Amino acid sequence: MRRPDRSILARLSGLVQLVLAQFAVDRRVLALAFARMADGVGNSFLIIVIPLYVANGVVGGSTFGLDESMIIGVILSLFGFLNSSFQPLTGRLSDRTGRRKTFILTGLGGLAVTNASYLFAETYVSLLAIRGLQGVSVAFIIPASVALVNELATTGDRGGNMGVYNTFRLVGFGAGPVAAGAVVSAGPYGLLAGSTISGFDAAFSIAATTAVISYLLVTVLITDPESKGATAGADLSIDVFDSSGRNLLDPIFTLGVVSLFMATAIALFATIQPQVNDHLEQGSTWFGLQFSAFIIAQIALQTPIGRACDRYGRRPFILLGMVILVPSTLAQGLVTTSETMFLARLVQGIAGAMVFAPALALAGDLAGEGESGSKLSVLTMAFGFGIAIGPFSSGALISYGFEVPFAFGTVLAAFGAILVYTQVEETLETTASVPVVGDD
Repeated sequence: MRRPDRSILARLSGLVQLVLAQFAVDRRVLALAFARMADGVGNSFLIIVIPLYVANGVVGGSTFGLDESMIIGVILSLFGFLNSSFQPLTGRLSDRTGRRKTFILTGLGGLAVTNASYLFAETYVSLLAIRGLQGVSVAFIIPASVALVNELATTGDRGGNMGVYNTFRLVGFGAGPVAAGAVVSAGPYGLLAGSTISGFDAAFSIAATTAVISYLLVTVLITDPESKGATAGADLSIDVFDSSGRNLLDPIFTLGVVSLFMATAIALFATIQPQVNDHLEQGSTWFGLQFSAFIIAQIALQTPIGRACDRYGRRPFILLGMVILVPSTLAQGLVTTSETMFLARLVQGIAGAMVFAPALALAGDLAGEGESGSKLSVLTMAFGFGIAIGPFSSGALISYGFEVPFAFGTVLAAFGAILVYTQVEETLETTASVPVVGDD
């Protein structure tokens, strides 16, 4: 066998070093970001495929007396409810053991198995069971991943690290919806020996494969930092009130509530795909693009905003993001064309990008040694609950009018902006001047 040209290997190595230099983060953060990008493709596939799977009558059995929109909402929401419910436990356990990599691999292994299990799901009960197990699996991944990023960062670059991690994770999450509709529509696919596979089975197989790829990347490229664990206590309670007395609410708890409201507002869109398509007289491809518009904005802005918040402070970006979230959410209930819905989702994505990385960075600044998993899981747990509440809420409210779910999300976004303005203080001691509404 011909040996690889040393000059080619040198060039590839130089290219890798160039990429690392551009992002200016620990190589393990970048490797973890690539791994999450891979499993993000599979997860976002399912957000589009499951509603189509149900709507096409592929599954049967009892619907528990629920109509189609509600059963889709329950299936999608169960993932978030179980995922979020288990995150404080897995975050605390990962703090105590300091073995972030083990927790991430456990979750990815479960995700690969459950994604493949959809190939055999024929009833609503089986869909609910699989989606629930997926939620538990991801509960092992998220707190350990975010804690690992936090521990590999410093106060001066924490926002940038969070931004890079979220950027790559969201590349995968944004690519999935665009491809999912096309994969389903193009089926069935011919295989060896004259057999075929449906578009739905192809989509589920892709989701399982991406989880396996992510598992391999973490196995080969990720190592735990020096242990800072064994300091977290057994108490899983969350501080609600500010012990310092400066504000009424604890700042990390406040950021958790804000994350809950933001996630609920952005997740209203997923469940009501049939109603959106009917309202705008469009197909599933347009819906996939609109869903991904939110992610596109975040991919473009997460890293620069993360780095900017390391210089200008966390609070101004979080506050402005929540303010922008108000009109961008309301607009989705009022638009009448596919193009304006895409624009509204894009602006909503800008708002989300201004909140995500700065909020995680601010919470990371406040987390004590060995508490990253416990403290940051408050935000990731709340975000997961929001992702669960959003689809459930829109499924329940859409019958009262197309604009009603988005009006509900608008009220939550406004309340979240008020909480940031009144209850969250800046954590960086020295920041450059930046004129932002409400910045003290």
